Amino acid sequence: MNSPKINIKPFGVHSVMIEWPNEVSEIILEKILHFERFLTKEIFIDKEWELVPSYNSLLITNRIKQLDFLKLSSRIHNWYAQLKESPKPDRYLWRLPVSYDLEFGLDLEEVANRLQKTKEEIIAMHTAASYTVFGIGFLPGFMYLGGIDKDLEVPRKAIPRSKVVKGAVGIAGKQTGIYPQESPGGWNIIGNCAVPIFDATKENPCFVSVGDKIEFYRISKAEHDLRKIEAEVGIYKPEKIKIDA
Repeated sequence: MNSPKINIKPFGVHSVMIEWPNEVSEIILEKILHFERFLTKEIFIDKEWELVPSYNSLLITNRIKQLDFLKLSSRIHNWYAQLKESPKPDRYLWRLPVSYDLEFGLDLEEVANRLQKTKEEIIAMHTAASYTVFGIGFLPGFMYLGGIDKDLEVPRKAIPRSKVVKGAVGIAGKQTGIYPQESPGGWNIIGNCAVPIFDATKENPCFVSVGDKIEFYRISKAEHDLRKIEAEVGIYKPEKIKIDA
C-alpha cells in the first residue's frame, strides 16, 4: 500500500511539523508511529531530539540547536520515501473504571437532555466503545481518544469551567478523554476515573502510549472511592490486555 503523502513546515526555529492527511484514521496513525519509531532509532538518537506524534502530525524538536528547515525537510522526505515495513511494537488495551455518579457527572443530565436520551443510555454508549489513543497532550497525560459513538457527539461547552477536577471524564465532538490533573476545561463532564493517568514521580509517568486502546467500565461511587485509595497507595493496577498485531 502506498504511503499517505506528507507536508512539512517550520514550527519555530527549533522544530518542524510533519503533517499527514487531515483525517482521523488508524491507518494514518500507524504510519505516523512507524515513521516515528524509525526516526527515533535510526536518525534522531541523541537526547537533544524530541518527537511527538498526534492524530495526523509528527513534531520534531531539537532542544539545543536551531534547524536548517530546507535541508532537514529534504532529508525527511527522502527518509519517508525509503521507509520499509517493520514489526509493530506491542500495543495494549487498558480497561479503566469510571463512576458516572451525578456527583462526578456534572454534565451528564445536560448531555442526556441535549441528545434526547436517558442517562443510562449515555453511560451505556460511552462504555460500549473501544477508543484509540490518537494523541497525548494539552496537559501531561491527557489522552485524546477517538472512536466515540456518533450518537454521543456533543460540542464543547460554550463557557469552559475554570476548574475541572483530576480524573474527570469528558466528551467533546468526536472525542472523549480524562483530565489527568485539575485544570480549566471545556469538555462535558460525565464521570470520573479513579486511576491516575499521569504520575511525575514514576520513571514512566504516563503508562498509556499513542496507539493503545482504552475501554471504560462502570463502577459505583463507593467502588470509585476504594479504587482511588488503592491507586494512591500503589496497590491498584489497571487491567491491561495485549492487542494482537
